[in-house]
Amino acid sequence: MRKYQVYAVGNALVDMEYEVAPEDLERLQIDKGVMTLVDEAQQLDIMAHLAERHHKRGSGGSAANTVIAVSQFGGNGFYSCKVANDDLGHFYMDDLVAGGIDTNSHSERRDGHTGRCVVLVTPDSDRTMCTFLGISSALSEQELVTEALRDSDYFYTEGYLVTSDSARQASIEAKRVADEAGVKTAISLSDPNMVNYFKDGLLEMIGGGVDLLFANEAEAMGIAGSDDLGTTIEELKALAREFVITRGPKGALVYDGQDLIEIPAVPVQAVDTLGAGDMFAGAFLYGLTQGWGHRRAGELACAASAKLVTSLGPRITAEESQAILRRFI
Repeated sequence: MRKYQVYAVGNALVDMEYEVAPEDLERLQIDKGVMTLVDEAQQLDIMAHLAERHHKRGSGGSAANTVIAVSQFGGNGFYSCKVANDDLGHFYMDDLVAGGIDTNSHSERRDGHTGRCVVLVTPDSDRTMCTFLGISSALSEQELVTEALRDSDYFYTEGYLVTSDSARQASIEAKRVADEAGVKTAISLSDPNMVNYFKDGLLEMIGGGVDLLFANEAEAMGIAGSDDLGTTIEELKALAREFVITRGPKGALVYDGQDLIEIPAVPVQAVDTLGAGDMFAGAFLYGLTQGWGHRRAGELACAASAKLVTSLGPRITAEESQAILRRFI
């Protein structure tokens, strides 16, 4: 039995979440519903515009949210990332450890700025992200802990790493190590903009194929180069042995290598969809690493995601995770 269920590599971002009106996005000239990379000056301008508004702060990043979900359900996770030697960097690593995650915290921290993500939530529960990667853009193979990677059931990476040459290469190297060690590989495409602008880089990260791919409908169709769901499903079979297409209120489609399984959504009143895909991936990976079938793992993932979107923030509590889990065991 391996020590970790999931070893993940991703950006270390301190999330700062604000509730805004659509008019705020128009005034700030920000594209709604996607992640946009900004420089520090742009992000500070956005924060200045929102200075009088209350906001929540927490450690984030797509893959971090996923591996913390695995931990909250009862699995063991490891997260490789890069933070600076600043207050946010110390906050981030302390928050990871408090969440039960092992990490490369021993790595030397350079001066600089830890990454930040300003999350803007509109009344329709959609989330728009403005990300300043800071030192996370320098994530590299140096942050990998290969002995922990080899001692894991799954290697998981986020598509957001495609925007940095060194981070993309770190993900590719980690996949190579995982393949050699017999560790299953998984990737999330993360965001439609990643597929729209960095498709070739994502395909490089996928390489000869992964064991498991996560995408929403827009991301899946983008990587497949089709606006037809049936064609998209067939194209994904060439990239991944198994895959999940999340569909929001329509649930999810899970391909288990042989059959396509439709997982119904759990009806809820959504408040904030930030982190829903990350939570789905974490719950699904937890189920698979416990020996569950794909349908049962998908039902757990839909239930967990439904709970997540009923409140602000990219996570639920460990107690809430355990309450959901008890309905499936």
